[in-house]
Amino acid sequence: MYILVVGGAGYIGSHVCKILAASGFVPIVYDNLSTGHSWAVQWGPFIQADLEDEAALLDAFDLYKPKAVIHLASLINVRDSIVNPALYYEKNLFATLILLKAMVKKGISHLVFSSTAAIYGSPHYVPIDEKHPKAALNAYGKTKWAVEGMLEDFSHAYPLHFVSLRYFNACGADPEAQIGEAHHPETHLIPLSIHTALGLQPSLQIYGDDYPTPDGTAIRDYIHVLDLADAHVKALRYLFASGPSLQCNLGTGSGYSVKQIVDAVNLFAQKKIPVVICPRLAHDSPILVADASRAKEILQWEPRHSDLATIISTAWNWQQTFLNLEGGIILKKLIKKEAYSL
Repeated sequence: MYILVVGGAGYIGSHVCKILAASGFVPIVYDNLSTGHSWAVQWGPFIQADLEDEAALLDAFDLYKPKAVIHLASLINVRDSIVNPALYYEKNLFATLILLKAMVKKGISHLVFSSTAAIYGSPHYVPIDEKHPKAALNAYGKTKWAVEGMLEDFSHAYPLHFVSLRYFNACGADPEAQIGEAHHPETHLIPLSIHTALGLQPSLQIYGDDYPTPDGTAIRDYIHVLDLADAHVKALRYLFASGPSLQCNLGTGSGYSVKQIVDAVNLFAQKKIPVVICPRLAHDSPILVADASRAKEILQWEPRHSDLATIISTAWNWQQTFLNLEGGIILKKLIKKEAYSL
């Protein structure tokens, strides 16, 4: 069964493709490689095209006749979205409208959407459930929330059923180190901590140590990328079983502080990485933790890889592998099969 994975060459998308293939599906990666990587496409056909290219989308639907779409393509840099909101509305919102119109035109009725906890804004309470008020603080979160509204409207007007998965903090990597996190520039805490431990940067910047938390640093709910990927497969099966449209959080229900993450990397690296304390980022919340009971109850989903030891060890192993890849040493284990061609 073919599944079109829009953004399948990215960090989360490539892990979704690997789990899809292991679950008996054939992922078709549709990606323009603006932030994704061709080496991350290893489990099915690859179409390099823009999401705004309606003709390319329709051709892909005609060629493979996918039974569903998993939509992960978006710009995700929160800070960049504050200074460049027009680009985020174009790439996250307008491009999704083109995708939905193409799906309706071709009669594809199942969609799994990559949403975010950023739609909630500053929490009124924690853990955050799906009924929490939506008050995104930046264009990234606002465009994701706008897409969720668009999905609701399309589902009322057309035969479209969807699951919106609201991620908290994605982290970790494939335990076999075939794929992993590779953003340019990198903005996420765990890979930046590992880069510092490996000597790739002189110090790690910590934004704020005066939050009302036990150690003064912000607390986040870290969810392993394999657990996120597994939720996408479970969401597909839920839709194929005629489940009604659904929005649900993906998180562990507990959080780690920035300092706890840094301490865990220190322990794994057996060295203390240098840190620089910087002022808090504007509108940054002291604590963001998910109530994921809806996903557990309805999708029968349970995070199984999101303990801190697994998160840090898989991220560390991947970063070392990725350094070799970036340095021009193409590890044979990364490419085990011949590339697909159209």
